[in-house]
Amino acid sequence: MKPKVVISYGFRNEVIEQFKKRLSDIAEVIPLPEWMSSKSLQEIRNAEVLVPLHEFVGEALLEHAPRLKAVSRFGVGYDRVDVEACTRRGVYVTYTPGILSHAVAELTLALMLCLSRRMMEADRYVRTKWAMDGRTMIPLGNDLQGKILGIIGLGRIGLEVARRAKAFNMQVIYYDKLRRLEAEENLGVKYVSLKHLLKTSDFVSLHVPLTPETRHLISERELRMMKKTAYLINTSRGAVVDEKALCRALREGWIAGAGLDVFYEEPVPLDNPLLKMENVILTPHMATHTVETRRLMVATVTEDIRRVLSGEPPLNLVPEQKGKKFHIQDKN
Repeated sequence: MKPKVVISYGFRNEVIEQFKKRLSDIAEVIPLPEWMSSKSLQEIRNAEVLVPLHEFVGEALLEHAPRLKAVSRFGVGYDRVDVEACTRRGVYVTYTPGILSHAVAELTLALMLCLSRRMMEADRYVRTKWAMDGRTMIPLGNDLQGKILGIIGLGRIGLEVARRAKAFNMQVIYYDKLRRLEAEENLGVKYVSLKHLLKTSDFVSLHVPLTPETRHLISERELRMMKKTAYLINTSRGAVVDEKALCRALREGWIAGAGLDVFYEEPVPLDNPLLKMENVILTPHMATHTVETRRLMVATVTEDIRRVLSGEPPLNLVPEQKGKKFHIQDKN
């Protein structure tokens, strides 16, 4: 029998079919809903690889997967995988760094443009008022040129955002745990404190992983530091921002608006107050939703799965497991 690869039922059908096609010669790909249900756990007991989407992979699930060799994340965020628990059990955790940076950076700039040029408001105006007699004009927008973009987290994605912002002649400042001296020299970005970034930026863009340290990194205190004319952009993880504080900031005018691709709860509940606010642009966690990026992500994940099933270490281990090699043959 072929090894079993369990993939989340939540993936698009075309993604699941790509997984099946790429792994058909070496593994059986099984899409499963509700992984903690008794029916799914029966399949997971024999699984050698798990490919989660929204599912949490921790001790409660791992204890039902004695044959497991790898957990392969489809993306760069892996906060829903207990890496320590996987490491203790000799289970690799992989992700897809680098290949999605361009797509996320493009959506980040798209959100900035939509906010600065009032694109959503302009679209509604054309559809409802432009041809009417006695119409009022929509307010003027703002140029990106000359504005200050503050990037929090100048990793792969943050760097791509900086490169694109430079093409718009924006001033780019950044805050990170580490100085990026090469980026400072090559791109002309400037390292500043978090406080300085928040106080001076016209746009604040978040590009950090979700960790205990970054949870609620942007809360009431930070939002009150921002300029009333500034916009917050979040394409990282929802919990990096205190959503209740953000709603209050948007409602009371502490900041001008926000562009959000990620949220506390996804899908966003229909009673979430963000859905009724006109100074926000909301997208459904779609930063990597391009044909080209998704194909590359599938190719990267399936190549690492093939390596693991063939007894080789994967190429794209999460940082916590860099350099580790497990004796996965013992699980057959």
